[in-house]
Amino acid sequence: MNCIFCKIINKEIPSKIVYEDELVLAILDLSQATYGHTLVMPKKHYENIYEIDDKTLAHLINVIKMLAIKIKNKLNASGINILNNNETAAGQSVMHLHFHIIPRYDNDDLLIKFIDHNKDISLDEVLNKINN
Repeated sequence: MNCIFCKIINKEIPSKIVYEDELVLAILDLSQATYGHTLVMPKKHYENIYEIDDKTLAHLINVIKMLAIKIKNKLNASGINILNNNETAAGQSVMHLHFHIIPRYDNDDLLIKFIDHNKDISLDEVLNKINN
């Protein structure tokens, strides 16, 4: 398999390990969108969140919570973003399931922008499509 995260997990490529157990690896992201930006991934290869089994996902999210608290406290962050992208259209660039823990600081320059489309979209229509 030519997955860069699998190579990191198998220690073929060096990384800065924040946390590791039998199921999960967390490393510092090379890009450091903000100070302490961390990637958390299952050791087993799953392309995205649709593929992972519930037990592994539950463990993964518990590790993410633990690390988010630790990173916020140790790095004196003002807040935390936890992001997961699934598929190219959503911004996934490495096709191995992973979550970003991005510490946020007052006046950091990272922009995550949500645009209000409530005048263009019928919530009732969306709800009907999801639930039927």
